[in-house]
Amino acid sequence: MEMFFIFAFFGLALLVLNIVTSIWAYRDSKRKGKSDLYCLAVLIGTLFFPVVGLIVYAIIRND
Repeated sequence: MEMFFIFAFFGLALLVLNIVTSIWAYRDSKRKGKSDLYCLAVLIGTLFFPVVGLIVYAIIRND
């Protein structure tokens, strides 16, 4: 039973981290003056593909 709580806490922490990084990427793209559609694509990409989406956004954000 104790292991369940450890795994549940770890999963919840990863979910919160995913949401926080997705919001950061969305706000960062808005701050850089990108279009609303681009910002929405960044948000969806980082929400559904957390690691890959964040890496891709970090690469293309400075163009």
